[in-house]
Amino acid sequence: MDRTATDLLRTATAELAPDPRANPLVPLIASGEASRDTLATLALEQYRVIPADRTAFLHLARRAREEPEAAAYFELLAEGETLAEGHLEAFARACGLDEARKRSYEPLPGCQAYPAYVAWLALNASPTDAVLAVTANFSAWGGYCATIAEALRVHYGFRSEDCAFFDFFAAPAPELDRRATAAVQEGLESGLLDEEAAHGYGRLLQSYEAMFWATVVRVA
Repeated sequence: MDRTATDLLRTATAELAPDPRANPLVPLIASGEASRDTLATLALEQYRVIPADRTAFLHLARRAREEPEAAAYFELLAEGETLAEGHLEAFARACGLDEARKRSYEPLPGCQAYPAYVAWLALNASPTDAVLAVTANFSAWGGYCATIAEALRVHYGFRSEDCAFFDFFAAPAPELDRRATAAVQEGLESGLLDEEAAHGYGRLLQSYEAMFWATVVRVA
């Protein structure tokens, strides 16, 4: 039974994997060509994304009254966003950001479309369907973060504490994987999982994430 859920997650992750050309920013960071101001914009946008996603995940957990495994998954995700937020300040300082710039910064619509859609999922999607969509999306995000963390050290001279935000998301998360598998299995057994809907949500998530990266490049 567990293998059925595992296979479904593996298939969704493969089918929803983004086109390598969909992210123009990570290759620039990987080669050291992105400016520090571009990195600063990335940090400033994350100051809005992280707390917004945490709130959305907590709402999904509250909605999952008939899906306790999905609730546990989203509670764990929310905890992760809190930990990541704690690492963001060091990255922002390394990018040269001060409090005045953070206060005056106006977020970019093309970047904030992603958390806005996560909030839409929190209000409208079945929690189990959202588990499948979010898990598939996070697979690509983790890879991006691993590339960025290495490049920050190699090309920008950032210290480990400055890279901790990206190291956190790049690290394996076996407990989160276990929770996702349990939630999908629960959805399969209860009939609450709509694979077609979940894949549709996942495609939109990937599109909005691509918009995020493209927007940062465009304004750099």
